[in-house]
Amino acid sequence: MSRGNLALKNNMEQSLPVRVVRGHKCLASYSNKVYTYDGLYKVVQYWAEKGAAGFTVFKYRLKRLPGQPQLVTNQVHFIRRKGHKAQSVLPGLVCEDISHGQENIPIPVTNVIDDPPLAPEGFTYIKSIQVASNIKIPPNGPGCNCEEGCTNPKTCSCAERNGSDFPYVSRNGGRLIQAMGVVFECGPNCGCGPKCVNRTSTREMKQRLEVYRTLEKGWAVRSWDYILPGSPVCEYVGVLKRSDELDNVSGNDYIFEIDCLETIDGIGGRERRMHNVSLPRSHANRKDAKKSESVPEFCIDAGSSGNVARFINHSCEPNLFVQCILNSHHDPRLARVVLFAADNIAPLQELTYDYGYALDSVVGPDGKTKKLPCHCGAACCRKRLY
Repeated sequence: MSRGNLALKNNMEQSLPVRVVRGHKCLASYSNKVYTYDGLYKVVQYWAEKGAAGFTVFKYRLKRLPGQPQLVTNQVHFIRRKGHKAQSVLPGLVCEDISHGQENIPIPVTNVIDDPPLAPEGFTYIKSIQVASNIKIPPNGPGCNCEEGCTNPKTCSCAERNGSDFPYVSRNGGRLIQAMGVVFECGPNCGCGPKCVNRTSTREMKQRLEVYRTLEKGWAVRSWDYILPGSPVCEYVGVLKRSDELDNVSGNDYIFEIDCLETIDGIGGRERRMHNVSLPRSHANRKDAKKSESVPEFCIDAGSSGNVARFINHSCEPNLFVQCILNSHHDPRLARVVLFAADNIAPLQELTYDYGYALDSVVGPDGKTKKLPCHCGAACCRKRLY
């Protein structure tokens, strides 16, 4: 088009960069295409040629500007939904499925950084939380009397626990409306069926994830699919333990403290927006007791056993957020920890959440404060993880 040709010509003459977006065929997408942003380019040359149909065609040569994130276009390899067989071999593929068939969608592992390329070692993949022998999980709590699915917040007891409203909307397979101190989902004693929107976080994984090796941050996770805000991505899975019985915390970077009560009571912990939730009476007056504790009572240890969430890195400007969820029992100290999308996440963008460390809060075995630099690359980076 003449106007388009003129615009690119002006970009070259005025040394103005252009944004480049590429489309990729994807059989699993409703539009049969997925688009990736490739960054800023400079128009360095243009010329005219005769096209196959005899018309004049203008062509342009673009050069990518330096100092931008690594180009990911050549790593776009989508898989078919049926059978989950790869259409082509991923560059640096070291493991076809790190879950070994436990997840409903395979999670490949790629490594184009190390020589020789190695897969993650030293852990066992598990799909659900394992409970340490000295921890007793509370019995299943009472459920709602809704039939098939929960639709009326005025008559649903689970909606009442969530501030007299449902935390999810049913669009796009179920999406969380806003982050909350704790979300009460329907559980085993509820009358609604498995398709109820208030069971969103307990469903099978929807996104096609990939574990991949990075240059500075070790292993990382990205999605091959576009993820909408409020969509659940994965649960943080490991071994449920008492925080005061951990053997060597300083050498384990995969410990997640379950801190719903700190969030609800406003006592430190990870920042999270609050919502009007109703807590069981046995935990409603724990504020004074918790002030005397330095760490939450329970944690999830994914050091030796965990799922794909253990590979998700920290960012000071994350695209995921942490949500505590209760569905079987109603004890917030033992809540499930689920990661949700905080924004629109494009395919092949690294998935990250804020680890929530306070600076100078980690002390090594020698009693000295440990300091770890942050490599998240965010504009608002705090420069240190802890």
